[in-house]
Amino acid sequence: MKSPRAFYAPLALGAPAPFREVPARVERMIHFVPPHNAKLRERVGEMIAQVDVILGNLEDAVPVEAKLAARQGFIDMARAHDFGATGLWTRVNALNSPWLLDDITEIVAAVGDKLDVIMLPKVEGPWDIHYLDQLLAQLEARHKLARPILIHAILETAEGVNNVMDIARASPRMHGMSLGPADLAASRAMKTTRVGGGHPDYRVLADAGSAVPRAHFQQDLWHYTIARMVDACAAQGLKAFYGPFGDFSDAEACEAQFRNAFLMGCAGAWTLHPSQIAIAKRVFSPDPAEVAFARRILAAMPDGSGAVMIDGKMQDDATWKQARVMVDLADEVARRDPELAGMYRQA
Repeated sequence: MKSPRAFYAPLALGAPAPFREVPARVERMIHFVPPHNAKLRERVGEMIAQVDVILGNLEDAVPVEAKLAARQGFIDMARAHDFGATGLWTRVNALNSPWLLDDITEIVAAVGDKLDVIMLPKVEGPWDIHYLDQLLAQLEARHKLARPILIHAILETAEGVNNVMDIARASPRMHGMSLGPADLAASRAMKTTRVGGGHPDYRVLADAGSAVPRAHFQQDLWHYTIARMVDACAAQGLKAFYGPFGDFSDAEACEAQFRNAFLMGCAGAWTLHPSQIAIAKRVFSPDPAEVAFARRILAAMPDGSGAVMIDGKMQDDATWKQARVMVDLADEVARRDPELAGMYRQA
């Protein structure tokens, strides 16, 4: 365990100082782009204004024979565009792959000054973060980068979930974490081939004799893991994200899953298909009516002390804090999204 004095010291001579807090940015959707696909890569210019984060994916869903093309495609994509307020991320290959080292060294050398976050798959413990943390510091120093590149961990193994708190506090370079349900399901030997979402056989039955046929209620396979991830991230000032929802044909289920994650404390979700962008934008932006009610709480209790009644509901210090969360998020979204800014002002 590092001493508190050393925790925020750069890990290489000449590397930029780590951030003390994760930069405040709206990241409702992390939109995945396969950079080896030239046709999809060409659409990035028009996508930048539509999403909060553009991510060039080098790992899963990229065939082995296309790994080098994906890496170069990401570099070309990063060089070709001004991303402005939209984040630029990449998901590199796993630490045990033959591509990871070149992914990191070539991308940081070529476009490290434009790169905000590296998403690291299959993180098992803080040791994985420590390795990438040191390597990035060395590369930042070599290429004279002015700001640090952050790390985003994917929870997709049983060991990673078991070590989630240690991962969250492994480095000041940590940005946040995402749920990786498909690999996690395999790691746990779960009996599902779905990518995110629920399963009709994961359910509870109503008591016997209550009705024929007995009512049943589908449960959420990922509730436990998301809750652990959110707690670990919240304790360290990081952001938690729902990962992929693989059934592009079921927008209703996608929205329900994203909304559950939002209510539990997630900042955003992955969007793998353009149809999911509007869903993520809608779900991870606070509802104007909720924001209006939250503002009433803050107005009635300017310093957060005491208790008041609003519409027959008691409000006190705890609900004041809840209202503060809602209003602060709405203010962040408003700075990013003019349409929603107008709705929040009218509410």
